[in-house]
Amino acid sequence: MRLILIFFALYAYWLALSGHYQPWFLVSGFLLSLAVAAFCWAKGIIDSEGFPVGLLSRAVFYWPWLALQILKSGLRVARIILDPRLPITPTLVRVDAQQRTAVGLTTYGNSITLTPGTLTVEATERGRALWVHALEQSSAEGFSDDEMNRKVAWFEAAKA
Repeated sequence: MRLILIFFALYAYWLALSGHYQPWFLVSGFLLSLAVAAFCWAKGIIDSEGFPVGLLSRAVFYWPWLALQILKSGLRVARIILDPRLPITPTLVRVDAQQRTAVGLTTYGNSITLTPGTLTVEATERGRALWVHALEQSSAEGFSDDEMNRKVAWFEAAKA
């Protein structure tokens, strides 16, 4: 089933990005999507970690929330940059992750990095921890009771 889903996802992506719907492009996209899906199947990377379709049901709630966090953080960083005193206090902090899977830990680390003013420097799956660089001390202190950590743990709890 995952093989069929990845084929259709690739073909839909091809169609959306190409913008051309002449027979040559339709057939080329179909064959190339089929070839990539077959390659993924042959390499054994169409599993719950490589193509976590079960997470899509919760992704429709998580992604808009993440977009809002990116926007709010971007405005905060813009305010810092525009301040003539440039009030930054760069900090490196260890964050204990609540995620149980590699996909969850990666999602959490990427979500942190996507948010302006913070950057995931290192992720350790064994210790379930992330090292995060924050532009200001208050952002680093926010990781002790992190809503993003809880949201990603909820997100990854969906059936993959």
